Amino acid sequence: MGYLERIDELRQSMIEDLTALIRFPSVVGPAQDLMPFGRDVQECFEYMLSLGEREGFSVCNVDNFGGHIEFGGVTRDENGEILSVSDEVLGILVHLDVVPAGGGWDHPPFEAQIVDGKIYGRGTTDDKGPAIAAFYAMKALKDEGIIPAKKVRLILGLDEEVGTGWQGMEAYFRKVKKPDFGFTPDAEFPAIHAEKGILIFELVKKIGKSTGKGLELRSLSGGEAANMVADHARAVLRGESYEAVKEALHAFRERTGYGIRTKGIGKSLEITTHGVSSHGARPEKGLNAISILLAFLSEIGLTNEDVKDFLSFYQEHIGFDLSGERAGCAMCDAVSGPLVFNVGQIEGDDEAIKLTVNVRYPVTMDDEAVYSGLIPLLDRYGFGVVKLSHQKPIYIPKDDPLIATLMGVYRKHTGDMTSEPLAIGGGTYARAMEKAVAFGMTFPGKEELAHQKNEYVEIHDLILAAKIYADAIFELTKEQGETIINT
Repeated sequence: MGYLERIDELRQSMIEDLTALIRFPSVVGPAQDLMPFGRDVQECFEYMLSLGEREGFSVCNVDNFGGHIEFGGVTRDENGEILSVSDEVLGILVHLDVVPAGGGWDHPPFEAQIVDGKIYGRGTTDDKGPAIAAFYAMKALKDEGIIPAKKVRLILGLDEEVGTGWQGMEAYFRKVKKPDFGFTPDAEFPAIHAEKGILIFELVKKIGKSTGKGLELRSLSGGEAANMVADHARAVLRGESYEAVKEALHAFRERTGYGIRTKGIGKSLEITTHGVSSHGARPEKGLNAISILLAFLSEIGLTNEDVKDFLSFYQEHIGFDLSGERAGCAMCDAVSGPLVFNVGQIEGDDEAIKLTVNVRYPVTMDDEAVYSGLIPLLDRYGFGVVKLSHQKPIYIPKDDPLIATLMGVYRKHTGDMTSEPLAIGGGTYARAMEKAVAFGMTFPGKEELAHQKNEYVEIHDLILAAKIYADAIFELTKEQGETIINT
């Protein structure tokens, strides 16, 4: 039996292990004890390491900040004697943390229900499903006695989805040498040769005391993460009467069709809006509840002048614009296309309002070009800027040997001879190494569900991706055209 046929036989085991992995609600939380990313992430990490131990791989845990599962790197003769040991490493970088589930799911996000050949759950495509596909690619090779001439290392990241600058990966690489080359199964097929630069920053507006009586804004909140389109937002108002607000809300809802509601809370009035979540790299696939809420608030005549200035700024310079043009930072290049501007979160009270913004800028540009466009406008409106994180873009030419090998494997398994290497706005662990690219596992023409409700993976695609990864490992770890088979 070959290793590709072995993957077909491992189908049920793959489903069972992915199901178990999805049931860990591994959203990064506060550090506790010796668990830097919280208990849920830690338990998911330990489970994945246990799979590696179960299958006889070498495993490594770097102080609970990350780890790896590894095999290969040994060349033997026909009698099984060791001829050489390689220090060259193929890294396959995955992450086990997920973004918050959000609301509106038809299937519980952490139960991994299987319906019509699909496994539903947060992380099925981003990135637990791909992690299991890569793991079983390694297992199939190992089960068939294939010993890669280079080490194959499945690296387990734990805080990829949060704006912490990938502290876990940094801690891991302080103790473990970076692989020589590799890929991350955390995007789309075929190979990704360019990823836009990513900025996360806060825009902060201080709010002074009101000078007159009227309708006051008490609090604002919305969104789950910077790199998600907010699917909910909430404002609490205080005033003597709310009849005019309710009438305006009804008219706004009738005019726009947006999801917006009101409810009394003691002497205050709560307003909630509902949008559609999507990945921050593709905000056009969602509908931002924060922008809906602020559009409505700008129409009802709040008293505080600073709040009105904030709302005026948002409506004039952000609103539903996803290009950054109205904010003064639009840009574009031929390799990766236009800048993407997403407001992921809002938080406010009677002292300050804070927006958390996620920008994806073209690969031939830099972060200073973005900020130089924004800051004159922000200064005019009295906003402060807090720079939270920056991931530089990556760009590998389409004719690079790594890209060529991955494209060849993809075409072999899919018959797709027309798709070309892609440039994306998403950010992957490919940035954590000098020579790595994203490779799968969403196939062309399939719905992109990362960071959205009802995320799922088709079991057929999971199996096919594992075969592609197995072949990619085989081709990338050949020694002078051969991979040693242990007989």
